[in-house]
Amino acid sequence: MTTVLETPKQIEQKVLLHGVSWETYERLLAEHEESSGAHFAYDRGNLEIMILSLKHEKLKARLMSLVEAAAETLGVDYEAAGSTTFRRKDLQRGFEPDACYYMTHAALIRQKDEIDLTTDPPPELVIEIDITSPSLDKFPIFAALGVAEVWRCDGERVHFFRLGEAGYAGVAESAALPGVNEETVNRLLEASRKMKRADWLRFVRESAKGRE
Repeated sequence: MTTVLETPKQIEQKVLLHGVSWETYERLLAEHEESSGAHFAYDRGNLEIMILSLKHEKLKARLMSLVEAAAETLGVDYEAAGSTTFRRKDLQRGFEPDACYYMTHAALIRQKDEIDLTTDPPPELVIEIDITSPSLDKFPIFAALGVAEVWRCDGERVHFFRLGEAGYAGVAESAALPGVNEETVNRLLEASRKMKRADWLRFVRESAKGRE
């Protein structure tokens, strides 16, 4: 069964396929290895293919700039892993984040060109842009693979989630970037729509220092 999901304005399009084998999922990944126009998420037979939109990519770029500027200001070491495909056949789950970061394990990942989640740690912070609703719930995938923190943007606001024993729960402050809170990130994201990029990045750094 196939489900096509899209917003009335076609901001982004998604296709949900059911009953997809792991082998088919891996074949699709291999066929689209050089393409950056689509993301794949797989959860035990359910496959979501998302076609990226301009709004999606602009939000991703702004949040990446925000994370990196804040990390540099706070002195937090990080290694960006972009939209690397993370998957585990034994768990029958896989995803391609919009962006992701290693902090605690930054030095380890900095030395690697490939990541094997059976031996390597998962990213500690994942950024997910999900404008279209409904869509495949990726939180069970993130939880199964051990992602500690997720920043999820619905197109307007960012919400922080931390993984606990009962799954993900909303939190007000980031653990990956101590001192960075959800309210500030949303205020900075809104400001990014109105300010020149250099001025905005300076504003982000000042906010991270607590000198607004």
